[in-house]
This record gives sequence, C-alpha cells and structure tokens, in this order.
Amino acid sequence: MKVLKFGGTSVGSFNSMLSVKKIVESADDKVIVVVSALGGITDKLIKTSQMASEGNPEYEKELKIIVNRHIEMVYTVIPAGNDREILLDKVNELLSELKDIFQGIFLIHDLSSKTSATIVSYGERLSSIIVATLIKDAVWFDSRKFIKTEKKHNKHILDSELTTTLVKETFSELPKVSLVPGFISTDKNTGEVTNLGRGGSDYTASIISAALDAEILEIWTDVDGFMTADPRVISTAYPISELSYVEAMELCNFGAKVVYPPTIYPVCHKNIPILIKNTFNPDATGTIIKHDADHFSKPIKGISSINDTCLITMTGLGMVGVIGVNHRIFKTLAENGISVFLVSQASSENSTSIGVRNEDSDLACAVLDEEFKKEIEMGEISPMLAERNLATVAIVGENMKHSPGVAGKLFGTLGRNGINVIACAQGASETNISFVVESSSLRKTLNVIHDSFFLSEYQVLNLFICGIGTVGKSLIEQIHCQREKLMRERGLKLNVVGIANGHKAYFTREGIDLSGYRKDLEDKGMASSPEVLKNEIIGMNIFNSVFVDCTASADIAGLYKDLLSHNVSVVAANKIAASSDYAIYEGLKNIARQRGVKFLFETNVGAGLPVINTINDLINSGDKILKIEAVVSGTLNFIFNKISADTPLSDTIRLAKKGGYSEPDPRIDLSGKDVIRKLVILAREAGYKLNKEDVEKNLFIPDEYFEGSIDDFWKNISKLDAEFEARRKVLDSENKRWKFVAKLEDGKGSVSLQEVGFTHPFYNLEGTNNIILLTTERYKEYPMLIQGYGAGASVTAAGVFADIMSIANI
Repeated sequence: MKVLKFGGTSVGSFNSMLSVKKIVESADDKVIVVVSALGGITDKLIKTSQMASEGNPEYEKELKIIVNRHIEMVYTVIPAGNDREILLDKVNELLSELKDIFQGIFLIHDLSSKTSATIVSYGERLSSIIVATLIKDAVWFDSRKFIKTEKKHNKHILDSELTTTLVKETFSELPKVSLVPGFISTDKNTGEVTNLGRGGSDYTASIISAALDAEILEIWTDVDGFMTADPRVISTAYPISELSYVEAMELCNFGAKVVYPPTIYPVCHKNIPILIKNTFNPDATGTIIKHDADHFSKPIKGISSINDTCLITMTGLGMVGVIGVNHRIFKTLAENGISVFLVSQASSENSTSIGVRNEDSDLACAVLDEEFKKEIEMGEISPMLAERNLATVAIVGENMKHSPGVAGKLFGTLGRNGINVIACAQGASETNISFVVESSSLRKTLNVIHDSFFLSEYQVLNLFICGIGTVGKSLIEQIHCQREKLMRERGLKLNVVGIANGHKAYFTREGIDLSGYRKDLEDKGMASSPEVLKNEIIGMNIFNSVFVDCTASADIAGLYKDLLSHNVSVVAANKIAASSDYAIYEGLKNIARQRGVKFLFETNVGAGLPVINTINDLINSGDKILKIEAVVSGTLNFIFNKISADTPLSDTIRLAKKGGYSEPDPRIDLSGKDVIRKLVILAREAGYKLNKEDVEKNLFIPDEYFEGSIDDFWKNISKLDAEFEARRKVLDSENKRWKFVAKLEDGKGSVSLQEVGFTHPFYNLEGTNNIILLTTERYKEYPMLIQGYGAGASVTAAGVFADIMSIANI
C-alpha cells in the first residue's frame, strides 16, 4: 500500500487535476490519497476572514472569488451527469456554511482562533470531495474523525497514540483508492476543528503512512524534488537524487519548502521512504528520502536559507559560570510560543545569540528583558540587542563528517567574496553548518557556496570588461572562442556580466551573449562614467567577480581601490595604477591581500610575456633580484630596427604610427614615459621602492620637440635625420645597434638609448619584440632571459586572459 499526497498546485487547475487522476488511477497497489486545498485558497480564506472581522464589506468580493473558483473547477473537471449534480450539491452546501460564518464574523467584528481554524478547514474539505468524485472508485474519508490533537502551550499538538489507533481502525479494510483531506483535525477533548499547521497535509500523509506501515510515501508537488539550492536564486540548481532523513529534515528546517518539517519523523521512525515527485513532470526521477542514502558523493548535498532572521544577543559578564542562564532563555521563549532556529554561544559564556523570525523579535526581546530584569538593573547583563533583516544559511550533508576542511573552505570562500558572517553554529554530528549574514548578501552567499562546493555544474567567474578597443575586443573574442572548451574540459564558466566603453555600459546578471555584445551595448546600455561603473558593479554584489580594465584611463584606474575593497578582483592592462605614486600602488596591493582577492597586471610589461609572474616566483622562492635590463618598448625597438640609409629617423616614426605600433601621438613613446612606467612596475615587483621621478632619463630626442602641437612635431622631426644618419653609419661600422634600454641596478633606475655589440643578448632583437634580462643571486653568472612579442592586441589580450584564468584557479 502507498500513500500519495498532492499539494495545492497539484489540484489547482484543470490540467493538474487531470494529472492527479492519471497518476492515481495508474497505481497498481491500493493507495490512500491526501490532498491540500486548491492552490491559493487557504491564503484567500485567511484574507477574507480578516477583512470580515475588520467590518470591511469587500470581503464579499473575496468570498465570491472562492465560490466561483470551486464551482468552475467542478464544471471543468467533472463531466456532465449525475456525479456532477451530486457533487455540486455537496460543494454548494459547504460554501453556504462558509458564507454564513463570514457573515457572522462581519456582524460581530470578531475572529476567534477556533472560528479561524474552522474556516481554513473548508479548503481541504472542498478540494477533497472534488478529487474524490474525479478519481474512479475513490472513497472519501473525513480526517477530522481520526486525526486528533491536544492543546499544549496554546498550540494544538498531534496526539500520536490516539491518532494511530483511529487510523488503523478507519482503514482496517482498504478500498482501491481512499481519499483524505489533509491539514485538518479535531481536538480530542472538545471535538472542535483544529489543524496541523501550514503544510499540514504532508504531515497528515506521513501520519497515515506510519500508522499503516505503508510501502512508501509519495509527495507530489510542483518541483522535480529537493534542489541543491533555491532555483529562483541559483539558475544552475538541480534536483538531489537521494537524501537521508536527517539531511532532508535539516534542509526543511532551514527554508526548503518541499516538505513540511514534521512530516519526516513519523515515517523515519518506521523506515518508510519518502519520494518527492513533480505532478507536472511525472517522468522526472524525483528525490528519494531514506535511511541508507548515498554518502559517497559530494560533502554537501544542498543549501537552504531563511531570509527572515533576527539575531538577538544577550551579553554580560554576569552570565559567565552561572548555571541555568540558557534554561531561562529557552523556557521563557517557549512559554511565549517563540521558535528558535539557531543558537550561537561563545565558549567564555559571556555572549549568547539566538535566531528568531523578524516578526517574533520584539516579543522575544521584551520577554527576555523582563526575565532578566534584575540582572540588567544590576549591570550584570546588557539589555537584549536585536539585529534585524538578516538571513540564515545552512549547508547540509551527512558526508561532511568524513570530509576535513569543509568549514575552513566555507568561511574562506565567503571571506574572499566580501561576505561577513555575523554568527555561526555547527552540531557535533557535522550534518549542518549554519551561519547568519546580511539579507543583502544572501543571493551572493548562496551562489558562491553553490559554485565553490561543486554543486553547480560549472565554477563561475563573473567578468566586468571595461574598454572594447583593440585589446578589449580581442579579449572578448578569445573568451568567446574558448568558453565552450573551458566549460567542457575545465568545468569553468566565464560569465561576462558587464561591458563598457567610454560612452555606454551594459550589465546583466544572466551574462551577455558575446556574439552580439556590441549591439546589446548600443541598444540596452546606459550612459557610462566611472561613477556609474563603480556603483553598478558594487551594487550588483555578484560573487566571484573580476573587473578587467582594458583602457588607458586614469579615471578608470581610480576605481580599483573601491572595487578591491568590495572584494572585486582587478585585472589591468592599464599601467597607470601600478606605476602611480608608490603609496597608491602599495595600498592597492595591501587591500587585495587583506580582502583575499587579486590585483593582477602581468600585461603592464611585455604584453603576454610572463615577466611579472616570473619575478614574483623568484622572490617568493627566496631569490633576490640584483639587476634588471630590458627593452620593453615595442615601438622604439621597431623604430631602431627600421632605421637605415634608405629610411631615416622621421620615416621610421611615421611607419610606427601607420603600423599601429605607436600611440596616435608618437611623442608619448619617444619621451620614454611608457618605458619608465614599465621599469617602475618591474622594480616594485622586484621589491624596490621606486617612483617615476626617481628614474634617470637620457632621451635621444631634444626637449623642444615635445613642446608645441603634434603638427609642429611632424614639421620639425626631419631636422634630426642627418644627425642620426651620421651616428648610424659609425654604429654600423662598429657592428653595433641602438636599443632603448631600461635598467635597474642597486635600486636605481634609468632609461637611455644604448649601443649594443653583436655579442649582447639585445643585439638581434627584432621587430616589436621585448626582452628582459634578470640578474639574481641564483642567476648571477648566467642571467635569466625572457623574450618574445611585447606588443599587439592579441598577445596583450592573451596575457589578460591568463590573469583571469589564474584567478579562476585559486
């Protein structure tokens, strides 16, 4: 024998009713079917009751909606004939009783708890007789006759022993289909109508299953089973195939509304499995809840949350070593009907925090302040402190007890994402780790846990890309090309959630389709500014977020401090921040380290060459950088490689501009500013405190050429051709070449045009390539040499991409 329970959504529409009929009539065994009220009717009954008690005549409109809903359901699902007429008589009789009760409430402006319980019982009484008529050979049973309660602490509690006896008597002989209204019950002493609480239909089904030793309890709802997390918050949440009774109970107690929490105990006690199924997708596997659930998979089975938490904290030295304080706390709260779902206490005993619903917080504070009135007056204990609008999150899984480091990973992950844990609790069973966060951080918290503990199919990195010029465009193309491969082979999903240029910015949590990002930016984007970018990125508060700066803007670089402070990692092709005043550079590095995020700028020197990472690896392994010599301007290397008897200096500068190797104003390259910035960055990463003004400049273009307009520059630059040609001839005769070299030695930096002989490592450096020579304590006789493409959009973008990937690997 099986017990099947169908919730409100399962009996809420024509199509769902037909699904219920098909599911029940296809069962091979005898079944007991428990049904809830039609979807939304219980809330409607409560609302109508309140309106009537307030003397609001609009209650009649609400009542009319209730009446019409049931009458329409009868006409929709029951074919014309004698069965429909008999059912209509029963339905109209119940609705008439309900109308009279509402009218009485309206006249006397009073709504007792007894009357309220009677009113809400009509939801299940009406739905159950409709379903009983719909299903072939179904026999209706009145649950008020065998589900019995008794009053304790002003609440109606199930009398298990009496109920079990009555259930066995009632179902001593089972028809093919037994139909039972869920939720409703009666007081064993007075006979007045009571109920088992919201979600009580699940409980009704569980009570009957346990009493009759059912083969299985099937709960049919509108989801495919217990999910790894709330799918409304986490789009990648998926059904859990198996749960233990303990895991299911923990998830239910912390907000997973698939099953009413008291449902689990009766069947657990009898070792009766619970199968959660979807009425609207009956072919889905669902979730099975049983004793011997799978414990060999991931340490965490699921995440649940309560976005309605108030944390009440009692503090005071008067609590230390005093026996009975906690007894008084929980006794006082229990006597006032206040449920506590989280307790966190310091080992010193001078602080205890309890989690309650926000609606219970004022009463809880009041009764506790009264209970500890003397201690508060004497200053031994402080008045209760209530922190409202918080959220409680629970990670659940019995396999956590076999997996060391789960708690460490959990809190480390939360910290790196800037999520502050206000309180936490874990039992010795290690089945549940619960903690409290700000409500505003709940979405981010759930996503980062789901992602970090591999409950998600992919690890997600959320990217904000600023700047879609040559480097930004190339980066987006590379991400677009690699995205599927990374998902398939690495389980990594790069989700671009924001793109901005100098005029517009477009943000979406769901991620931007990179095949049409320019159109989306143009059509859907908002006006862009540094302030807009900062506010939108911080406001989204999205997990595992990375800001990627592909601009050369000082204003954009100015955002790094705020972003890092809000746990957004920064990857910069922009050299301004890392080469700015040393205090700014040091501050950004410190913030990143303190917040557990990354500030990466590998492409600031050598484009995609692994220069900065190599220096960091050398230092972190105990080496010391003694000297750096580098050609790090692809533009200047191009110019001096091209200069010849046929191509004078002025023409090589024009060729560099035409080829896109130089800035639109080539004086920026010729001034050595870019090389100085790169040298400063290398020196700092090598452990030296160096600013741009500390670098000695020996330029090859006189100062007057940097004054005036760009047009003046182009008019006058050819005046240097003769001098450079004469010097070039001498150089050629000596078998030497020009290289613009950045040098760091003894903590001092310089940039200058140098003549290098054919035995020098720099001699054969071609095109726009870069070369860096590192002399260290370990690499002293034979310095380490790094050489390759040092300019170009694709290699720079690849370097940025590599930095992004290194964040994904932490």
